This record gives sequence, structure tokens and C-alpha cells, in this order.
Amino acid sequence: MDVTGEEIGVVTTTLLVFYALRPLADPQGVGLWQRELCTRLGLQGRVVVSPQGLRGALGGARQKLLEYAQATREHPSLVRMDFLVSSGQEAGSARLEVAVRDEVVAFGASAELKVGSAGLVGGARPLTPQQLHELIAARGAEVVLFDGRNRFEAEIGRFRGAMVPDVKAARELLAQLDSGRYDGFKDRPVVTYCASGVRSELLGGLLVNRGFTDVYQLAGGILSYGTAFADEGLWQGALYVLDDRVRITFSDHPAVLGRCEMCGAGTFHYRDCVAPLCQGQALLCNGCADFALCPAHRN
Repeated sequence: MDVTGEEIGVVTTTLLVFYALRPLADPQGVGLWQRELCTRLGLQGRVVVSPQGLRGALGGARQKLLEYAQATREHPSLVRMDFLVSSGQEAGSARLEVAVRDEVVAFGASAELKVGSAGLVGGARPLTPQQLHELIAARGAEVVLFDGRNRFEAEIGRFRGAMVPDVKAARELLAQLDSGRYDGFKDRPVVTYCASGVRSELLGGLLVNRGFTDVYQLAGGILSYGTAFADEGLWQGALYVLDDRVRITFSDHPAVLGRCEMCGAGTFHYRDCVAPLCQGQALLCNGCADFALCPAHRN
């Protein structure tokens, strides 16, 4: 299968993934501080700062990432922020972006989701990876695993039997929630998940606010689950982070869920579109990599 081939120019990188839902009184000031800190340490990746808190995924030298974590925890609102360290295959050229936004994840629900000194107010109940297994052992097929990511991410990796909304962005997911599409799950155990936990934690709050009665959130997201169970549990495939620039697998035998958009071969490699000025991507095997045109540029 395609995953046995080596990709030219792909290197292993150390990755730091993190978030904190805590009120930030001066997001612009925090953003400037984060940009200076990341630049000084030579880090690449993305940090989003908002009045609701901070999230990010950064790549670089391991010691520099640890220095970043230590410095960031010096901010009084971020003292208890957790950091996940992982390694992955760098599948594209990453750059540094520090963005200041109204929301830490752009659901379009800044007026609805309330964040206090202890985190999200009125959110879902957190589950460790082991507790997720225990819940499924106790409730079986009643449990709904709700993927909070976009459908492109889920194409190459997801939990077995998960419900994957057909969305490209968080705002689309909120619109689907408000349409009543998932109301049939309101009285079943629903466990939200995403890469690191931030999107799924906010999604859990949105579900609670819409009358879902038994809502959980996978604490630490797919990264924590993969660290605990690798590919021997419910997770299947590969995980993309850092805007699809770094691919993470948790063992040497990941399931291959994705299909090449050109020939249908098994793959989990997203490639940058070769069309001039295009920022799109295509899911392609090694054999079709030279024809990396996103759907918008195919005849």
C-alpha cells in the first residue's frame, strides 16, 4: 500500500500542542508577546489568541519547545495549561502565524460560550482514554462518538464507528446543530473528540446548551488517546495537525482509511496543490503526487 513508500523531503519533527480556555483581558498584548517568544525561539506553527483563551500547535527543536512552554506558563491565566509533546512527519512547509481572533475556535458562538477562571462554564464531562473504554463497555452501542473536526481530517483518521459531520469549518457544524440534525442523540451518551481537545470541549458546551443530556469530552483529544492506546484501541488511521502540515501516526501499522483522489489507492498523504498561488490540497498516493491538483483546478 502507499504508506510503505517514502516521501521525498518529508522529515520527522517534534510538535507541541496545547490550549487553555481562560479569560484573557488583553488578547492583542498576548498575541504580540507570543509572536516575539515564538520568533526568538525559532518555532513554526500556529497560535490563536482570543478573549476566551489560547490554543496552538508549534514545531521546532525539543529544547526550544520546552522553553516556550515554561515561558507561556508564566502568564497568570495560563499557569495550569497542559502541553502535549508528540512527533510527526512534516508533510509541508510550515511558517509561524500568531492570530488574534474573537473566538479560540471560530464556531460563531462567542456570545453563547462562557469561559471563567476554571475553564468553560457548563461544558461536557471530561473522560480520560481509559474512561472512554469503560463508558463504551458499560453502554455499548448507545455511545455516540462525535467527531468535532472537519471531514477532510476525518477522511484519513477517525474513531471506529464515529459520527463524522460533513463540514469544512466549525461554523458549518454549529449551523448543523441548530438545524436539529443530531437531535435524535439528545438522550444518548455523546462523546465529542478532536485532535487536542479544544474544539471538542467547546462543541460539548454547545451540545449541552441545546438540550443534550449526557455529554462527554475526550480530554486531551486524539493525541492523548493515541499516546495511551496507539492503534490497538478505537482509533484508526493518521492524524493531521498544524493546518495539515504535520502528520502523526501512533504505530508502525496505522490503518489506511483515505483513498487517492486520482486513482483510488489507499493513502493518508495530503499534498499541496501545484497550481500557481493556490493554497488547496489533495489526498494523493505517492504514484500520483506529481499531479497534485486540488479539486478546484482539475479539468
